[in-house]
Amino acid sequence: MGIGRTALTATLAFSLAACGGGGGGSPTSGGGTPTPTPTTGACALSQQQQFAFDAINEWYLFPDLIATNVNRANYSTVQAYMDALTAPARAAGKDDFFNFATSIAEENALINSGSNAGFGVRLGYDTSANRVFVLEAYENAPAFPAGIDRGAELLAIGTSSSNLQSVSSLMASGGPQAVIDALGPSNAGVTRVLRFQPFGGSVIERTIVKADFALDPVSDRYGALILNDGGKQVGYINLRTFIVQDASNQLRDAFSNFRTLGVNEIILDLRYNSGGLVNVAQTLGDLLGANRVGQVFSRTVYRPSKASQNSTRNFQAEANAIAPLKIAIIGRSSTASASELVANSMLAYLRPNMALIGTNTSGKPVGQSAFDLAACDLRLRVVTFKTDNAAGEGEYFNGLAPFFTNTCRASDDISAPLGAAREASIATALDFLAGRSCTAIAGAGVQGAQAVGAERQLLQPDRPSSAQHQIPGLF
Repeated sequence: MGIGRTALTATLAFSLAACGGGGGGSPTSGGGTPTPTPTTGACALSQQQQFAFDAINEWYLFPDLIATNVNRANYSTVQAYMDALTAPARAAGKDDFFNFATSIAEENALINSGSNAGFGVRLGYDTSANRVFVLEAYENAPAFPAGIDRGAELLAIGTSSSNLQSVSSLMASGGPQAVIDALGPSNAGVTRVLRFQPFGGSVIERTIVKADFALDPVSDRYGALILNDGGKQVGYINLRTFIVQDASNQLRDAFSNFRTLGVNEIILDLRYNSGGLVNVAQTLGDLLGANRVGQVFSRTVYRPSKASQNSTRNFQAEANAIAPLKIAIIGRSSTASASELVANSMLAYLRPNMALIGTNTSGKPVGQSAFDLAACDLRLRVVTFKTDNAAGEGEYFNGLAPFFTNTCRASDDISAPLGAAREASIATALDFLAGRSCTAIAGAGVQGAQAVGAERQLLQPDRPSSAQHQIPGLF
């Protein structure tokens, strides 16, 4: 028995958020999640594809941009079939592989506890020089105690010291995917020998075993700091992801300290943050909106046939909220979805006193809802809505830079720790907050502006895990 459209008319359930990664997207916002009930034996590929077709056909935000000539028999995975159905929207610049298939169990574990297996690093690569660098490291994961941290260069990978392959040879022979393959699957117990060089240090070789670890959204080292700029206290928040539910409580703790100290200028470092839960984004907005309770934070808009799901979310009272006078947002091309939602929502109120620091952002003003086929552990993330701010702005498919009055170009300086005032993007953010001059992001203020400057690309598998969908570059 196939799964027809009627399976998708179930009640709306939980609310997640939009995110991106390598151009790809993630969870939902606003309305909620249609949760169909699967039939017995529904795990054949053809029936999973039918499930995907029904979800996209009924709920996809761009109904006029769904391919009508796709033969599902030509596709060997649900993901490939979804990509084919949404190709017209991609061609129109409205969908950059934002729809995907993932595991219900894996994603729920990620959301509820940050559960993930790996080395615990985020990797980026330089395409021109074929070099791979560590952009950040999770403190409670295997790589960090082995000496691998931000700025380290990955030099060689092997299953033993005798079969190490240099990263340069892997990149030359197979590009980024060859490096990804050499690192092995994201399973606890997978062992690799890594040769690496910490920034400014000597070459080290370590045997490291992948293990389960929790993805801490606000680092205990640099996630929430007070930066002293000439005697002025500036609140610094580095949020790694919106996808872990506990991020809301961690943000509340950080803002409690800001409020106690009377902080009224904020740096939001979202340079690698590709999104996550919309309710976490809303909490962050509330914490920045002590003087805006009851005013519009964002509006969620579905396709015309689903307009009954449209909603407006107002700022809500948070005990630890502040009313910042200035906000500097550090972003790059990997800054997407829920990150852009927060920035865009605050722009409606603080535009003259806000700046985008770094480069242009990803450009993902849309979010996904989850469609679960529980018997198959299959969750589809389908673009179903867009978000607008209180000024009605939301069509930032080419990034947020054109919407900012103030932009400051800055590099991602991996020679300095995240949270350090000397790091190039943070130093530039402090300059903006202090009224010092900066160089604007090229093309800012013009629709169609793209990311500028040398940009390391996040290392991302062709078939990412649930955690890698939400946190691109994670290994």
